[in-house]
Amino acid sequence: PPESPQLDYEGEVTIVIGKAGRRIAREDAYDHIAAITLCNEGTIRDWVRHAKFNVTQGKNWDRSGAIGPWLVPFTDAAQLDDIKLETRVNGEVRQSDRTGRMMYDFRYIVNYISTFTTLVPGDVIVCGTPTGAGARFDPPIWLEPGDVIEVEAEGIGVLRNGVEDEAC
Repeated sequence: PPESPQLDYEGEVTIVIGKAGRRIAREDAYDHIAAITLCNEGTIRDWVRHAKFNVTQGKNWDRSGAIGPWLVPFTDAAQLDDIKLETRVNGEVRQSDRTGRMMYDFRYIVNYISTFTTLVPGDVIVCGTPTGAGARFDPPIWLEPGDVIEVEAEGIGVLRNGVEDEAC
């Protein structure tokens, strides 16, 4: 966007809720997931820092994120517990890790969010990114018009999207 050159990527596994619940126990969390997919959570880094405890304004720019490429029905814990997640920019691997090494596991995320809000079918939860986002390089590497981002996870597929200049 014209307001900032600091467009960054975050490849993330995403879950879709299929069964409503509030205060969902960790051991019951997977019973509430209907599907899984991927997200490239486009982030405007300098806008994330505008507020001390709130990143919302850096995460919600028009056309800054992508979800897909499709919904994969969730049937088994093995689909999430330790799958490889990789993000590439113009074919170069920038993020590569396994979901089993995430800071918060999927059961915890469902349990935690359902503590303060009722989850309902269709809710989409973007579940965190591995290290390697552009902001972590020294100096940072921001996305540019023409870049192609691919987020890939075992058993889910590849989400591919490009960067366009908003002014065009």
